[in-house]
Amino acid sequence: MSERDLAASAGPSGADSATGVSDAAMYSLAVDAMGGDGAPGIVVDGLAIAAERHPAARILLIGDEARLAPLLARSKAARSICTIRHAPTAITNEMKGTAALRQRDSSMRLAMDAVARHEAQGVVSAGNSGALLALAKIVIKTMPGIDRPALAAISPSACGDVVMLDLGANVACDSRNLVEFAVMGEAFARVVLGLPAPTIGLLNVGSEQMKGDDRIRQAADVLRASALASQFHGFVEGHDITAGTTDVVVTDGFTGNVALKTGEGALKLAGSLMKQVFNANVMSRLGYVLARPGLDRMREWLDPRRYNGAVLVGLNGVVVKSHGGTDAEGFAHAVDVAMDMVTHNFNERIRIGVAQLGNALASTRPVAAAPDTNPAVPGDAADRTTNRLATTG
Repeated sequence: MSERDLAASAGPSGADSATGVSDAAMYSLAVDAMGGDGAPGIVVDGLAIAAERHPAARILLIGDEARLAPLLARSKAARSICTIRHAPTAITNEMKGTAALRQRDSSMRLAMDAVARHEAQGVVSAGNSGALLALAKIVIKTMPGIDRPALAAISPSACGDVVMLDLGANVACDSRNLVEFAVMGEAFARVVLGLPAPTIGLLNVGSEQMKGDDRIRQAADVLRASALASQFHGFVEGHDITAGTTDVVVTDGFTGNVALKTGEGALKLAGSLMKQVFNANVMSRLGYVLARPGLDRMREWLDPRRYNGAVLVGLNGVVVKSHGGTDAEGFAHAVDVAMDMVTHNFNERIRIGVAQLGNALASTRPVAAAPDTNPAVPGDAADRTTNRLATTG
């Protein structure tokens, strides 16, 4: 249903005759229908899956109405939760963040505008990562008390899922930023992973208290004296990420992105070596047949679609980035993440956490390891940094 059709079907009270929902009611999510390799088909198929899980959701589907209307006409499930808003243009994968800001009629920009105008509570897009970061920072803006937003996502570990942030939104961070990331990561783990008291670790070169630079040690001191003290584990090392030593791992965007892609490469290497081993001879192929049930379970556990949906936290609205090459199931998972954050008042949890740390944050002396080379509007380097997040698919 398009917005024009929705207005025509509304009764005297301004309610949609089919759903009884007021036109003035806020949409759950604004979805960029034109972002991603398979858009808009994959997006609509993903929303059809999401409709089964979130039948009460109201989705503002933004994109080329001429292409979207026939897709919704063939999908009763997606049509039941979606309203189309026409956008004449779309952000391309090659477009820089600065250019995306100038394109005010794109599907991604109109989705951001819907959140900024309080028409929708969040955005989901599989489009250009650099453009998404730039538009989110400039249009939706950071929450009061938050210096910078961070990119957070879920990764697998030996003890269950782990939240990692920042994964590339901020190349260099000071001690205050790291403390804010800890607050936002803790709220993320509560909402998305359902953990009542998630543990927090600061990624460092060693677990001893004297390790690291002044920046990370000061952040640790603030957390030890804060309302999160009982959940703060201390410093963790690279191997602790996959070991699941803590539920939340906090670091700067440069280190987090390197750790993320190193883990992605290690998984690809392990998969390649495993194929070589099982194809070596007849006996190894027989071994594969015997081991296949266990390998299938492992493949399901590590399925990148299960971890699709990186979240830009710390903004005045929910912003979820789906991997551009994902399929319908993966996009539906990104919608799941966004809906979890909307229905469980994720941003309110962050506001409470920041308020509890108010005095400590105010007294934190900004100690930076290096000048911040990441501009407010991401350019080529930031676009490349965030374009291949492993945990988004």
